[in-house]
Amino acid sequence: MKIIIIGGEAAGMSAAAKARRVNPSAEIIVYEASEIISFGACGLPYYVADEFSDSGYMSEFTPAQFAERGITVNTGHRVTKVDADVKKLEISHNGDVFVTHYDRLMIATGAREVLPPVEGLQKNGVHTLRVMNDGIALKATIQDANCQHVTIIGSGFIGLEVAEAMLHQGKQVRLIERAERLIPDAFDAEISVHIHTELEKAGVEILTSESLMAIKGDTAVSGVITDKGEYATDLVVVCTGVKPNTAFLQETGIETLPNGAIVVDREGKTSLPDVWSAGDCAAIWNSISQRNQYIPLATGANKLGRLVGDNIAQIEGEPLQFPGSLGTSCVRTLGLEAGRTGLSEREATDAGFMVKTLTIKDKCHTNYCAGQSDMHMKLIYEAETKRILGAQLIGYKGAVHRIDAMAVAITMGVTTSQLGMMDFAYAPPFARTWDIMNVAGNVAK
Repeated sequence: MKIIIIGGEAAGMSAAAKARRVNPSAEIIVYEASEIISFGACGLPYYVADEFSDSGYMSEFTPAQFAERGITVNTGHRVTKVDADVKKLEISHNGDVFVTHYDRLMIATGAREVLPPVEGLQKNGVHTLRVMNDGIALKATIQDANCQHVTIIGSGFIGLEVAEAMLHQGKQVRLIERAERLIPDAFDAEISVHIHTELEKAGVEILTSESLMAIKGDTAVSGVITDKGEYATDLVVVCTGVKPNTAFLQETGIETLPNGAIVVDREGKTSLPDVWSAGDCAAIWNSISQRNQYIPLATGANKLGRLVGDNIAQIEGEPLQFPGSLGTSCVRTLGLEAGRTGLSEREATDAGFMVKTLTIKDKCHTNYCAGQSDMHMKLIYEAETKRILGAQLIGYKGAVHRIDAMAVAITMGVTTSQLGMMDFAYAPPFARTWDIMNVAGNVAK
Protein backbone atom coordinates (compact mmCIF):
# COMPACT_ATOMS: atom_id res chain seq x y z
CA MET A 1 0.00 0.00 0.00
CA LYS A 2 1.37 3.41 -1.01
CA ILE A 3 0.17 6.23 1.27
CA ILE A 4 0.98 9.80 0.30
CA ILE A 5 0.47 12.73 2.66
CA ILE A 6 0.47 16.27 1.30
CA GLY A 7 1.72 18.57 4.05
CA GLY A 8 4.23 17.98 6.81
CA GLU A 9 2.97 19.96 9.76
CA ALA A 10 0.79 18.94 12.71
CA ALA A 11 -1.94 16.90 11.04
CA GLY A 12 0.22 15.38 8.33
CA MET A 13 3.06 14.22 10.54
CA SER A 14 0.69 12.96 13.24
CA ALA A 15 -0.99 10.87 10.55
CA ALA A 16 2.31 9.61 9.14
CA ALA A 17 3.58 8.49 12.55
CA LYS A 18 0.33 6.72 13.42
CA ALA A 19 0.02 5.10 9.98
CA ARG A 20 3.49 3.61 10.34
CA ARG A 21 2.57 2.03 13.69
CA VAL A 22 -0.70 0.65 12.31
CA ASN A 23 0.76 -0.70 9.07
CA PRO A 24 4.51 -1.45 9.27
CA SER A 25 4.63 -2.64 5.66
CA ALA A 26 3.00 0.40 4.02
CA GLU A 27 5.05 2.79 1.90
CA ILE A 28 4.51 6.23 3.45
CA ILE A 29 5.66 9.38 1.65
CA VAL A 30 5.17 12.99 2.75
CA TYR A 31 5.47 15.96 0.39
CA GLU A 32 5.98 19.32 2.12
CA ALA A 33 6.22 22.59 0.17
CA SER A 34 8.47 24.34 2.72
CA GLU A 35 11.82 23.19 4.10
CA ILE A 36 10.52 22.63 7.63
CA ILE A 37 8.25 19.95 9.04
CA SER A 38 6.45 19.45 12.36
CA PHE A 39 6.33 23.22 12.76
CA GLY A 40 4.26 24.80 15.52
CA ALA A 41 3.28 28.32 14.44
CA CYS A 42 1.69 28.97 17.83
CA GLY A 43 5.15 29.68 19.24
CA LEU A 44 5.96 32.52 16.83
CA PRO A 45 4.70 35.47 18.94
CA TYR A 46 6.64 34.15 21.95
CA TYR A 47 9.77 33.78 19.84
CA VAL A 48 9.38 37.38 18.66
CA ALA A 49 8.94 38.45 22.30
CA ASP A 50 12.27 36.78 23.23
CA GLU A 51 10.61 34.29 25.57
CA PHE A 52 12.95 31.80 23.89
CA SER A 53 15.78 32.34 21.44
CA ASP A 54 16.18 29.09 19.46
CA SER A 55 13.66 29.01 16.60
CA GLY A 56 14.36 25.29 16.27
CA TYR A 57 12.19 24.67 19.34
CA MET A 58 9.15 25.26 17.11
CA SER A 59 10.06 22.38 14.78
CA GLU A 60 9.81 19.17 16.76
CA PHE A 61 11.21 16.62 14.30
CA THR A 62 13.36 16.48 11.18
CA PRO A 63 12.98 14.48 7.95
CA ALA A 64 15.95 12.37 9.04
CA GLN A 65 14.19 11.39 12.25
CA PHE A 66 11.12 10.28 10.30
CA ALA A 67 13.34 8.39 7.87
CA GLU A 68 14.54 6.31 10.82
CA ARG A 69 10.90 5.26 11.28
CA GLY A 70 10.53 4.29 7.65
CA ILE A 71 8.70 7.45 6.55
CA THR A 72 10.04 9.35 3.53
CA VAL A 73 9.69 13.12 3.89
CA ASN A 74 10.38 15.27 0.83
CA THR A 75 10.68 18.97 1.65
CA GLY A 76 10.59 21.68 -1.01
CA HIS A 77 8.03 19.63 -2.95
CA ARG A 78 4.74 21.30 -3.83
CA VAL A 79 1.77 19.27 -5.04
CA THR A 80 0.15 21.33 -7.78
CA LYS A 81 -2.52 18.95 -9.04
CA VAL A 82 -4.55 16.00 -7.77
CA ASP A 83 -6.22 13.63 -10.24
CA ALA A 84 -8.42 11.50 -8.00
CA ASP A 85 -9.86 9.51 -10.92
CA VAL A 86 -6.50 7.87 -11.69
CA LYS A 87 -4.93 8.45 -8.25
CA LYS A 88 -2.06 10.59 -9.49
CA LEU A 89 -0.35 13.73 -8.22
CA GLU A 90 1.58 16.42 -10.09
CA ILE A 91 4.50 17.70 -8.02
CA SER A 92 6.96 20.55 -8.59
CA HIS A 93 10.47 20.61 -7.11
CA ASN A 94 13.31 23.01 -7.98
CA GLY A 95 11.62 23.96 -11.24
CA ASP A 96 10.97 20.40 -12.35
CA VAL A 97 7.57 18.72 -12.47
CA PHE A 98 6.91 15.01 -12.06
CA VAL A 99 3.92 12.72 -11.58
CA THR A 100 3.48 9.99 -9.01
CA HIS A 101 0.65 7.69 -7.97
CA TYR A 102 -0.94 6.78 -4.66
CA ASP A 103 -3.20 4.12 -3.26
CA ARG A 104 -4.45 6.31 -0.43
CA LEU A 105 -4.01 10.03 -0.01
CA MET A 106 -4.18 12.49 2.87
CA ILE A 107 -4.43 16.25 2.29
CA ALA A 108 -2.94 18.25 5.16
CA THR A 109 -1.88 21.46 3.44
CA GLY A 110 -2.80 23.79 6.29
CA ALA A 111 -3.82 27.39 5.87
CA ARG A 112 -2.48 30.65 4.53
CA GLU A 113 -2.93 34.25 5.53
CA VAL A 114 -6.02 36.24 4.72
CA LEU A 115 -4.67 39.60 3.58
CA PRO A 116 -6.80 42.73 3.30
CA PRO A 117 -7.30 43.96 -0.29
CA VAL A 118 -5.27 47.14 0.14
CA GLU A 119 -2.32 48.84 -1.52
CA GLY A 120 1.17 48.74 -0.06
CA LEU A 121 1.35 45.28 1.49
CA GLN A 122 4.56 44.61 -0.46
CA LYS A 123 6.44 47.52 1.16
CA ASN A 124 9.40 46.96 3.45
CA GLY A 125 8.22 46.90 7.03
CA VAL A 126 4.96 45.01 6.37
CA HIS A 127 4.99 41.59 8.01
CA THR A 128 2.76 38.59 8.55
CA LEU A 129 3.32 35.85 11.13
CA ARG A 130 2.47 32.39 9.83
CA VAL A 131 5.64 30.45 8.99
CA MET A 132 9.10 30.17 10.52
CA ASN A 133 10.71 32.71 8.19
CA ASP A 134 8.00 35.23 9.11
CA GLY A 135 9.03 35.02 12.76
CA ILE A 136 12.74 35.22 12.00
CA ALA A 137 12.26 38.24 9.74
CA LEU A 138 9.99 40.09 12.17
CA LYS A 139 12.31 39.46 15.11
CA ALA A 140 15.26 40.80 13.11
CA THR A 141 13.37 43.89 11.96
CA ILE A 142 12.36 45.04 15.44
CA GLN A 143 16.00 45.03 16.56
CA ASP A 144 16.50 48.20 14.49
CA ALA A 145 16.64 51.15 16.87
CA ASN A 146 14.63 53.20 14.37
CA CYS A 147 11.69 50.80 14.69
CA GLN A 148 9.82 52.31 17.62
CA HIS A 149 6.17 52.21 16.64
CA VAL A 150 4.31 49.07 15.55
CA THR A 151 0.79 48.91 14.10
CA ILE A 152 -1.00 45.57 14.27
CA ILE A 153 -3.94 44.88 11.96
CA GLY A 154 -6.40 42.41 13.47
CA SER A 155 -7.10 41.33 17.04
CA GLY A 156 -7.46 37.57 16.86
CA PHE A 157 -5.27 35.26 18.90
CA ILE A 158 -2.10 36.08 16.94
CA GLY A 159 -2.83 39.82 16.86
CA LEU A 160 -3.19 39.95 20.65
CA GLU A 161 -0.08 37.84 21.18
CA VAL A 162 1.92 40.06 18.81
CA ALA A 163 0.73 43.13 20.71
CA GLU A 164 2.08 41.65 23.93
CA ALA A 165 5.32 40.65 22.21
CA MET A 166 5.88 44.19 20.96
CA LEU A 167 5.24 45.65 24.39
CA HIS A 168 7.84 43.25 25.80
CA GLN A 169 10.24 44.54 23.15
CA GLY A 170 9.66 48.11 24.30
CA LYS A 171 7.65 49.28 21.29
CA GLN A 172 4.75 51.68 21.07
CA VAL A 173 1.79 49.66 19.87
CA ARG A 174 -1.36 50.47 17.93
CA LEU A 175 -4.01 47.80 17.37
CA ILE A 176 -6.58 48.25 14.59
CA GLU A 177 -9.67 46.01 14.47
CA ARG A 178 -12.44 46.43 11.91
CA ALA A 179 -15.06 44.85 14.21
CA GLU A 180 -16.61 46.84 17.02
CA ARG A 181 -14.61 44.98 19.66
CA LEU A 182 -11.49 42.89 20.11
CA ILE A 183 -11.20 39.16 19.27
CA PRO A 184 -14.86 38.99 18.20
CA ASP A 185 -14.76 35.49 16.69
CA ALA A 186 -13.46 33.76 19.82
CA PHE A 187 -14.96 35.56 22.83
CA ASP A 188 -18.25 37.22 23.62
CA ALA A 189 -18.33 40.90 24.50
CA GLU A 190 -18.61 40.28 28.26
CA ILE A 191 -15.17 38.63 28.17
CA SER A 192 -13.34 40.57 25.45
CA VAL A 193 -13.98 43.90 27.19
CA HIS A 194 -11.46 42.92 29.86
CA ILE A 195 -8.79 42.26 27.22
CA HIS A 196 -9.44 45.74 25.82
CA THR A 197 -9.00 47.28 29.27
CA GLU A 198 -5.79 45.33 29.95
CA LEU A 199 -4.17 46.46 26.71
CA GLU A 200 -5.20 50.07 27.21
CA LYS A 201 -3.70 50.04 30.70
CA ALA A 202 -0.43 48.94 29.12
CA GLY A 203 -0.50 51.89 26.73
CA VAL A 204 -1.76 50.20 23.56
CA GLU A 205 -3.71 52.52 21.25
CA ILE A 206 -6.82 50.55 20.29
CA LEU A 207 -8.90 51.52 17.26
CA THR A 208 -12.04 49.41 16.79
CA SER A 209 -14.69 49.70 14.06
CA GLU A 210 -11.89 50.89 11.78
CA SER A 211 -10.64 49.27 8.57
CA LEU A 212 -7.23 49.42 6.89
CA MET A 213 -7.37 51.07 3.46
CA ALA A 214 -3.70 51.45 2.43
CA ILE A 215 -0.07 51.36 3.59
CA LYS A 216 1.78 54.66 3.24
CA GLY A 217 5.40 55.06 2.17
CA ASP A 218 7.57 54.92 -0.95
CA THR A 219 9.41 51.61 -0.62
CA ALA A 220 9.15 51.31 3.17
CA VAL A 221 6.27 51.78 5.58
CA SER A 222 5.74 55.28 6.92
CA GLY A 223 2.13 55.01 8.02
CA VAL A 224 -1.28 53.47 7.50
CA ILE A 225 -4.52 54.88 6.11
CA THR A 226 -7.84 53.66 7.48
CA ASP A 227 -11.42 54.60 6.73
CA LYS A 228 -11.21 57.04 9.64
CA GLY A 229 -7.77 58.58 9.49
CA GLU A 230 -4.02 58.42 8.81
CA TYR A 231 -1.43 57.27 11.35
CA ALA A 232 2.35 57.27 11.30
CA THR A 233 4.10 53.98 12.07
CA ASP A 234 7.45 52.25 11.54
CA LEU A 235 6.19 48.71 11.09
CA VAL A 236 2.94 46.91 10.27
CA VAL A 237 2.06 43.35 11.27
CA VAL A 238 -1.00 41.99 9.45
CA CYS A 239 -2.87 39.44 11.58
CA THR A 240 -6.23 39.25 9.81
CA GLY A 241 -6.78 35.51 9.98
CA VAL A 242 -6.21 32.46 7.81
CA LYS A 243 -8.02 30.48 5.14
CA PRO A 244 -7.62 26.86 4.00
CA ASN A 245 -4.79 26.26 1.55
CA THR A 246 -6.93 24.31 -0.92
CA ALA A 247 -6.97 26.36 -4.14
CA PHE A 248 -4.99 23.64 -5.96
CA LEU A 249 -7.93 21.25 -5.46
CA GLN A 250 -10.58 23.28 -7.28
CA GLU A 251 -10.62 21.07 -10.38
CA THR A 252 -11.13 17.90 -8.35
CA GLY A 253 -14.70 18.74 -7.33
CA ILE A 254 -13.90 17.94 -3.71
CA GLU A 255 -16.63 19.06 -1.29
CA THR A 256 -15.70 22.13 0.75
CA LEU A 257 -17.24 24.74 3.01
CA PRO A 258 -17.74 28.19 1.43
CA ASN A 259 -14.30 29.28 2.69
CA GLY A 260 -12.57 26.36 0.97
CA ALA A 261 -12.20 24.08 3.99
CA ILE A 262 -12.39 20.43 2.94
CA VAL A 263 -15.48 18.65 4.28
CA VAL A 264 -14.65 15.35 5.96
CA ASP A 265 -16.80 12.73 7.64
CA ARG A 266 -16.28 11.35 11.13
CA GLU A 267 -13.56 9.04 9.76
CA GLY A 268 -11.68 11.96 8.21
CA LYS A 269 -12.63 10.92 4.66
CA THR A 270 -13.33 13.50 1.98
CA SER A 271 -15.85 13.26 -0.87
CA LEU A 272 -13.10 11.85 -3.12
CA PRO A 273 -12.42 8.09 -3.07
CA ASP A 274 -9.48 6.99 -0.89
CA VAL A 275 -8.72 10.58 0.11
CA TRP A 276 -8.64 11.80 3.72
CA SER A 277 -7.93 15.23 5.19
CA ALA A 278 -7.25 16.99 8.49
CA GLY A 279 -5.69 20.15 9.88
CA ASP A 280 -6.15 23.80 8.99
CA CYS A 281 -7.13 22.95 5.40
CA ALA A 282 -10.15 20.95 6.56
CA ALA A 283 -13.39 21.37 8.46
CA ILE A 284 -13.82 19.53 11.74
CA TRP A 285 -16.93 18.07 13.36
CA ASN A 286 -18.30 20.23 16.19
CA SER A 287 -19.64 17.85 18.82
CA ILE A 288 -22.16 20.37 20.22
CA SER A 289 -23.61 21.97 17.08
CA GLN A 290 -23.33 18.64 15.22
CA ARG A 291 -22.01 20.49 12.20
CA ASN A 292 -18.80 20.70 10.22
CA GLN A 293 -17.01 23.87 11.24
CA TYR A 294 -13.73 25.58 10.41
CA ILE A 295 -11.69 25.59 13.64
CA PRO A 296 -8.00 26.00 12.74
CA LEU A 297 -6.38 24.90 16.01
CA ALA A 298 -3.30 22.74 16.58
CA THR A 299 -5.18 20.53 19.04
CA GLY A 300 -7.82 19.49 16.52
CA ALA A 301 -5.21 19.08 13.77
CA ASN A 302 -3.17 16.68 15.86
CA LYS A 303 -6.13 14.65 17.09
CA LEU A 304 -7.93 14.28 13.75
CA GLY A 305 -4.59 13.76 12.03
CA ARG A 306 -3.77 10.87 14.35
CA LEU A 307 -7.18 9.31 13.71
CA VAL A 308 -6.73 9.67 9.94
CA GLY A 309 -3.34 7.99 10.25
CA ASP A 310 -5.03 5.00 11.84
CA ASN A 311 -7.84 4.81 9.27
CA ILE A 312 -5.75 5.43 6.18
CA ALA A 313 -3.36 2.60 7.05
CA GLN A 314 -5.94 -0.02 8.01
CA ILE A 315 -6.25 -3.09 5.82
CA GLU A 316 -9.18 -4.55 7.74
CA GLY A 317 -11.25 -3.69 10.79
CA GLU A 318 -13.66 -0.93 11.69
CA PRO A 319 -12.42 2.63 11.06
CA LEU A 320 -12.19 4.99 14.01
CA GLN A 321 -14.82 7.71 14.46
CA PHE A 322 -13.80 11.22 15.49
CA PRO A 323 -15.82 12.30 18.56
CA GLY A 324 -15.74 15.96 17.59
CA SER A 325 -14.18 19.22 18.69
CA LEU A 326 -15.31 21.85 21.19
CA GLY A 327 -12.97 24.50 19.82
CA THR A 328 -11.36 24.78 23.25
CA SER A 329 -8.77 27.55 23.07
CA CYS A 330 -6.98 30.14 25.17
CA VAL A 331 -4.86 33.25 25.00
CA ARG A 332 -2.63 35.27 27.32
CA THR A 333 -2.79 39.04 27.12
CA LEU A 334 -0.20 40.55 29.48
CA GLY A 335 -1.44 39.63 32.96
CA LEU A 336 -4.75 38.21 31.80
CA GLU A 337 -5.46 34.68 30.68
CA ALA A 338 -8.67 33.82 28.86
CA GLY A 339 -10.15 30.52 27.70
CA ARG A 340 -13.25 29.32 25.93
CA THR A 341 -14.84 25.99 25.09
CA GLY A 342 -18.02 24.86 23.36
CA LEU A 343 -20.28 27.34 21.63
CA SER A 344 -20.39 31.09 22.01
CA GLU A 345 -23.79 32.72 22.47
CA ARG A 346 -23.99 33.56 18.77
CA GLU A 347 -22.83 30.12 17.68
CA ALA A 348 -25.38 28.42 19.94
CA THR A 349 -28.19 30.56 18.57
CA ASP A 350 -27.06 29.97 14.98
CA ALA A 351 -27.06 26.22 15.66
CA GLY A 352 -30.75 26.41 16.57
CA PHE A 353 -30.54 26.15 20.36
CA MET A 354 -32.86 28.10 22.65
CA VAL A 355 -30.19 29.52 24.90
CA LYS A 356 -29.79 31.28 28.18
CA THR A 357 -26.60 32.93 29.36
CA LEU A 358 -25.20 34.42 32.52
CA THR A 359 -22.01 36.30 33.30
CA ILE A 360 -20.64 36.48 36.83
CA LYS A 361 -17.67 38.01 38.62
CA ASP A 362 -15.88 36.22 41.44
CA LYS A 363 -12.39 35.76 42.90
CA CYS A 364 -9.70 33.26 41.93
CA HIS A 365 -9.07 32.16 45.55
CA THR A 366 -9.49 33.19 49.19
CA ASN A 367 -8.79 36.75 50.26
CA TYR A 368 -6.20 35.89 52.92
CA CYS A 369 -3.78 34.37 50.41
CA ALA A 370 -1.61 36.73 48.40
CA GLY A 371 -2.53 37.33 44.79
CA GLN A 372 -6.31 37.21 44.97
CA SER A 373 -7.82 38.79 41.85
CA ASP A 374 -11.04 39.06 39.90
CA MET A 375 -12.27 36.38 37.57
CA HIS A 376 -15.17 36.61 35.12
CA MET A 377 -17.13 33.71 33.68
CA LYS A 378 -19.81 33.45 31.02
CA LEU A 379 -21.97 30.34 30.79
CA ILE A 380 -24.08 29.44 27.74
CA TYR A 381 -26.70 26.73 28.30
CA GLU A 382 -29.85 25.26 26.83
CA ALA A 383 -32.96 26.97 28.20
CA GLU A 384 -35.09 23.87 28.73
CA THR A 385 -32.64 21.11 29.63
CA LYS A 386 -30.04 23.37 31.31
CA ARG A 387 -27.35 21.42 29.45
CA ILE A 388 -24.16 23.47 29.22
CA LEU A 389 -23.28 24.42 25.64
CA GLY A 390 -20.33 26.75 26.16
CA ALA A 391 -18.20 28.55 28.71
CA GLN A 392 -15.72 31.43 28.71
CA LEU A 393 -13.41 32.48 31.54
CA ILE A 394 -10.97 35.35 32.02
CA GLY A 395 -8.80 36.32 34.96
CA TYR A 396 -5.29 36.90 36.20
CA LYS A 397 -4.87 33.45 37.71
CA GLY A 398 -6.33 30.02 36.97
CA ALA A 399 -8.83 30.88 34.23
CA VAL A 400 -7.41 28.64 31.53
CA HIS A 401 -7.12 25.54 33.72
CA ARG A 402 -10.74 25.99 34.72
CA ILE A 403 -11.78 26.06 31.08
CA ASP A 404 -10.31 22.57 30.77
CA ALA A 405 -12.72 21.43 33.48
CA MET A 406 -15.57 23.05 31.57
CA ALA A 407 -14.53 21.22 28.39
CA VAL A 408 -14.90 17.93 30.25
CA ALA A 409 -18.26 19.04 31.65
CA ILE A 410 -19.61 19.95 28.21
CA THR A 411 -18.31 16.72 26.69
CA MET A 412 -20.14 14.69 29.35
CA GLY A 413 -23.41 16.61 28.92
CA VAL A 414 -23.34 18.20 32.38
CA THR A 415 -26.24 20.47 33.36
CA THR A 416 -26.00 23.71 35.27
CA SER A 417 -27.34 22.11 38.47
CA GLN A 418 -24.72 19.35 38.23
CA LEU A 419 -22.02 21.98 37.70
CA GLY A 420 -23.24 23.80 40.80
CA MET A 421 -22.51 20.75 42.96
CA MET A 422 -19.39 19.54 41.13
CA ASP A 423 -16.65 18.51 43.56
CA PHE A 424 -13.79 20.82 42.55
CA ALA A 425 -10.55 20.94 44.56
CA TYR A 426 -10.25 23.58 47.27
CA ALA A 427 -7.34 25.04 49.17
CA PRO A 428 -6.93 28.75 50.03
CA PRO A 429 -4.13 29.47 47.50
CA PHE A 430 -6.04 27.88 44.62
CA ALA A 431 -9.78 28.46 44.92
CA ARG A 432 -12.67 29.27 47.21
CA THR A 433 -14.88 26.61 48.75
CA TRP A 434 -17.49 27.45 46.14
CA ASP A 435 -15.46 27.82 42.96
CA ILE A 436 -16.60 30.32 40.32
CA MET A 437 -17.75 27.35 38.22
CA ASN A 438 -19.96 26.13 41.11
CA VAL A 439 -21.35 29.62 41.54
CA ALA A 440 -22.18 29.94 37.85
CA GLY A 441 -23.98 26.60 37.87
CA ASN A 442 -26.01 27.53 40.95
CA VAL A 443 -26.94 30.98 39.65
CA ALA A 444 -28.12 29.65 36.27
CA LYS A 445 -31.91 29.33 36.20
